[in-house]
Amino acid sequence: MSKKEKKPNRYAEIVAEIFRQRYEVGAKIVPFVRDEFIKIAEEKGIEVPLNLGDAVYSFKYRVALPASIADTAPDGLEWIIAGAGRSKYEFRLVRPLSIAPSENRMVVKIPDATPEIIGAYALGDEQALLAKVRYNRLIDIFLGITASSLQNHLRTTVKDIGQIEIDELYVGLDRHGCHYVVPVQAKGGKDKHGIQQTEQDMACCKEKFPKLRCRPVSAQFITSSKIAMFELGMQDDEIRVVSEEHYELVPASSITGADLDLYRSRRKDW
Repeated sequence: MSKKEKKPNRYAEIVAEIFRQRYEVGAKIVPFVRDEFIKIAEEKGIEVPLNLGDAVYSFKYRVALPASIADTAPDGLEWIIAGAGRSKYEFRLVRPLSIAPSENRMVVKIPDATPEIIGAYALGDEQALLAKVRYNRLIDIFLGITASSLQNHLRTTVKDIGQIEIDELYVGLDRHGCHYVVPVQAKGGKDKHGIQQTEQDMACCKEKFPKLRCRPVSAQFITSSKIAMFELGMQDDEIRVVSEEHYELVPASSITGADLDLYRSRRKDW
């Protein structure tokens, strides 16, 4: 069995035991601290994970929680792991957030401005996706503002949440002078959109940029040249999809007159 296959199984055994020891029937929040991973690993004779943060991160964003945890959730709800302070976490019951590209969505062709050398040396789906979004100004196009990348893989701390990481953070403005902060999630490979990542991104922007309007965005590869963009927002205390667009990065010569006529017809002010 490869190292990649062992990791989730080892982590799953530890996180399942933490939940078993702390869960009480009817609970909606089950708190725990990161050091409990060490205690449980030693009790069960499991090699202690070298990176405890990765153990938690894998269940927050990459893999499903063990069935022994998931099966305790009432119908219509699911358990997630969310930050609750520095080195503090909690299992939390939430309504599932399903963000997946719509199958019948119109695809808009965009002249591909990605330098070829980026495609040759990108170190993973997430990095390649962030680069394509940046070089093709997809944030500007999607949100209708002028935006600039402020920082990628921003690691910071947020009150009552703890340490977080934002894949890429943009700031921008519109024709009226309103300033925006745009936290971007980039999802490639097996990574999944997470409620907690959007919530913590919004909390970070509210704390660090209180005078800017926050517009969270998630980007996801459909294929290596097609990208789905989602704007997310809060409604009735739940994360919802505000808008969705699909873009295909193509040579400029492949955009036809018929394509342009179609895109022009979508403008409501024409």
